[in-house]
Amino acid sequence: MLTILGFAMIATFLVLIMMKKMSPIAALVLIPALFCVFVGKGAKLGDYVIDGVTSLAPTAAMLMFAIVYFGVMIDVGLFDPIVRGILKFAKADPMRIVVGTAILASIVSLDGDGSTTFMITVSAMYPLYKRLKMSLVVMTGVAAMANGVMNTLPWGGPTARAATALKLDASDIFVPMIPALAVGLLGVFVLSYFLGLRERKRLGVLTLDEVLVEEKVEEKESETVLVGAGGSGDSKTPAASGGAGSGTDAEDDEEERFTVLDPNRATLRPKLYWFNALVTATLLTAMIMEWLPIPVLFILGAALVLTVNFPHIPDQKARLAAHADNVLNVSGMVFAAAVFTGVLQGTGMVDHMARWMVDVIPEGMGPHMALVTGLLSLPLTYFMSNDGFYFGVLPVLAEAGAAHGVSPLEMARASLVGQPLHMSSPLVPAVYVLVGMAKVEFGDHTKFVVKWAALTCLIILAAGMLFGII
Repeated sequence: MLTILGFAMIATFLVLIMMKKMSPIAALVLIPALFCVFVGKGAKLGDYVIDGVTSLAPTAAMLMFAIVYFGVMIDVGLFDPIVRGILKFAKADPMRIVVGTAILASIVSLDGDGSTTFMITVSAMYPLYKRLKMSLVVMTGVAAMANGVMNTLPWGGPTARAATALKLDASDIFVPMIPALAVGLLGVFVLSYFLGLRERKRLGVLTLDEVLVEEKVEEKESETVLVGAGGSGDSKTPAASGGAGSGTDAEDDEEERFTVLDPNRATLRPKLYWFNALVTATLLTAMIMEWLPIPVLFILGAALVLTVNFPHIPDQKARLAAHADNVLNVSGMVFAAAVFTGVLQGTGMVDHMARWMVDVIPEGMGPHMALVTGLLSLPLTYFMSNDGFYFGVLPVLAEAGAAHGVSPLEMARASLVGQPLHMSSPLVPAVYVLVGMAKVEFGDHTKFVVKWAALTCLIILAAGMLFGII
């Protein structure tokens, strides 16, 4: 019964948010509460929620201060050169922009943290997608898949969990998997290329000058409307004076305007650029080297950059207020997800679902348990946390595989296959950073990304089998 209710609860949640019948926050709270009553454990709902909140509180703190940190870095201009570089590569071509999204997300994912990857990627790419009217779910889908492949890095989490659960060395699991993961990442780039071609076909290809001319026409029409409504028309907007492409300096100015990051905004701190770059590099290094817990690092980092870049308290308050919307949305989503995970684990639904999945495996599949594990990693890591899968399910699967001569190393490697899909799971806090900053509905992101992420997972699994890794 708990198995059926567990799957029913997850299915109900996904259907309601994809059909946009409920907001993700409401669904994450109300649906598990209702099912907790169905299970007959409504009296323990408070304990389950507190346990879930306690377990996710460090993550929520990390996200809150990480958003403030990277928000301030965007304000002061740390990522402006990245945006300009991508713009020069993309040349207002949707195909290049989508491929650039995948490349940027892959590079930034080297820090091992999905939230920071999504914050940096969306900050750099969102203005380009908006200006060209490109599909934002393409951006979130490509970023999530690229990060999912890179999430298998030993310091990313899943590999370390698999090594701990099966008492193996993380390098013995990860290093042989590199060729298969490289094929998976290549698959993401190829997919990005075709998704970009589809966007190019839908929108066409404009040169940078043509895009800016269109923008100037729109601004001039807007100005005409204002004048007709009684405005004086004396003030000139940047679009109303001068021309695009009139020289190198003019082109540079237009490129900066094209990024939507105002090159003359009051929050820029060009004299502190290298200080901010050094602090950011140190922060990412500290995360990888695990000098301090990640929440502590971001709390310290956010306090430091706020104080140095904005020494006056009113300015600090203004920066905090500017990013309060993102902070509230993301942290609220995390604490709502704590209700979902708390009920799922506290009622025992997760354990019963895992045991059922293992029990339904035919006896004849014993010698192929690595393949079975790879396939099961897709739905299981999507419907439960990495901790639940790697510490609860993987040891059971590995034991069944060992009885048929399948080595624990093969089982551990196969267990990593589902990560590209896992990164879009409603139980992963980082995905709410991604859709929140991109202003995309979680249901729209889910409908778009699931099929492509599952395909990426199967490509990795097929490559692993072809290379003899799995």
